[in-house]
Amino acid sequence: MSPARPDLVECWIYRLPEPGRVEFLLIRRSASRIFPGLWQCVTGGLEAGERVPAAALREVLEEVGFGPAEIEAFYDLDQVSQFYDEGPDALVSGAIFAVRVRADATPRLSHEHDDARWVAAADAIRMVTWPSYRGSIERILGSLLGPETAPWFELTRDGRRVARPPRAD
Repeated sequence: MSPARPDLVECWIYRLPEPGRVEFLLIRRSASRIFPGLWQCVTGGLEAGERVPAAALREVLEEVGFGPAEIEAFYDLDQVSQFYDEGPDALVSGAIFAVRVRADATPRLSHEHDDARWVAAADAIRMVTWPSYRGSIERILGSLLGPETAPWFELTRDGRRVARPPRAD
């Protein structure tokens, strides 16, 4: 197995306010940050020794204040992104996750963002800039809303696949 670890995590947050309707939480980067005004999902780096799924949940708590009381389900989107970053003049990689939160969950923004909006999927696709962001939204719509497919992507809070039975050693 490859020992490669991602440089960052992305975590898409969505809710189901009523049957048949999905909304995505988009957060806008503050004016003092790189890419000011960009609408995005929760993103952030990994801390030393931190498991990748734990980093995603930590970033969700830090950036929008959602913890165990708000999170209904946690998913690995089976998706990674790579992009060029001119700062280190290198490719940067990200592991992508999603969380479904309670319909009444209200974000509490960190200083990193200056606005948050719950938006319909079509609006989210129009508001995001990066093609990989649109791909993540489409993946959630195609794989996490159906009871037949969602369990295959679901993770426990400690980052283990729900659908994978324990190994007999």
